[in-house]
Amino acid sequence: MTARTPFFDRLAERIERIDSVLSVGLDPDPARLPEDLRDRDLPRWAFNRRIIDATHEHAAVFKPNAAFYEDPEGWRALEETIAYAHGKGVPVLLDAKRADIGNTTRRYADLVDPDRDGPAADAITVNPYMGGDSLQPFLANETAGVFVLCRTSNPGGSDLQDLPLETGEPVYERVAALADLWNDHGNVGLVVGATQPEELEELREIVPDLPFLVPGIGAQGGDAEPAVEYGLAEGVGLINSSRGIVFAGDDAAGEGADAYASAAGQAAKRLKSRLNRYRA
Repeated sequence: MTARTPFFDRLAERIERIDSVLSVGLDPDPARLPEDLRDRDLPRWAFNRRIIDATHEHAAVFKPNAAFYEDPEGWRALEETIAYAHGKGVPVLLDAKRADIGNTTRRYADLVDPDRDGPAADAITVNPYMGGDSLQPFLANETAGVFVLCRTSNPGGSDLQDLPLETGEPVYERVAALADLWNDHGNVGLVVGATQPEELEELREIVPDLPFLVPGIGAQGGDAEPAVEYGLAEGVGLINSSRGIVFAGDDAAGEGADAYASAAGQAAKRLKSRLNRYRA
């Protein structure tokens, strides 16, 4: 399938072909990279390339977090990472949590424009706090996936997301209902953390057809079974692990980057098998 095929169609094909709903987060914290990569040109890219080589057969997508690339060398590393993942046949979901107004949000949306000057991500996370007009340039791109932050896995998420509205529903449920209304092109999903399984179930009832991106498995301690049961819509959805995979090799750091990457590959394989136990 080409980049012009709608993202969730490409994702469904990828999930079926490799039998995996695993999203591998690529968050190359420079302080945690193997010693033998730190003096390389673009060490974050050198790290990601090894992780991609070790995990691509288990990854439905790769999910780089923009926070780890927001400097000149970082953006070069990110572009190399996107292009290399695509070369392995794996879509890329950029975890950027973007949104703004007018020209600013149109520039943000360039990150998933296949006609941009440079590699484009296939999907992106967005923040709905500024309302539907701030997301229009993303939503109008029929080929890109748009994952709307809804109920996040961090403890402080409840500060705003759980607040009751006049209707009695919490804010996160209203976000889910709005995202469903914004899904004119079938390109919208939700970000729903794995650490609150009862809320995963509630949201699945509200939006039965939207795929979820479910972070919080692994280092954050989320439960894999409800993440799979409620995260998938018609078999399509993503369960993400970042640190639990890419830094699984911390104990092997002294053995070099290849041993480090091998540990990541084994961690991805184990989590894929664990998730598949709960898939219908």
